[in-house]
Amino acid sequence: MKVKIDTKEKFHVITIEERFLSANMTEELQQTLLPFLNAPTKNVIVNMEHVDEIDDAVAETLVTIQQTFYDANSSLVICSLKKEVEETLDEKEFLELMNITRTESEGWDIIQMEEIEREIN
Repeated sequence: MKVKIDTKEKFHVITIEERFLSANMTEELQQTLLPFLNAPTKNVIVNMEHVDEIDDAVAETLVTIQQTFYDANSSLVICSLKKEVEETLDEKEFLELMNITRTESEGWDIIQMEEIEREIN
């Protein structure tokens, strides 16, 4: 799976550069995202602007990975979904379980708010 990683001060942006995410890519998706939980900067924005279609197994894996991040007091936000991908997630009722924004900038706003919440609690 081809990805581009851009590291910022408080988060990493992982841009997936694949058009189709198939079921056989779930392991690779986990291997790409989960190691950030051991990094000094643990928050991740997954930019899916290039992804035209995802398999159901990938959608389920993304939900599981996001929950793993939250269990570790970190944030994972998905941004820039194409309409077809959003519809797939909605059909499987995953959309309401995921932290999704339209833009990377909105994703950063969510991460900041979640960090403040964690500091308060």
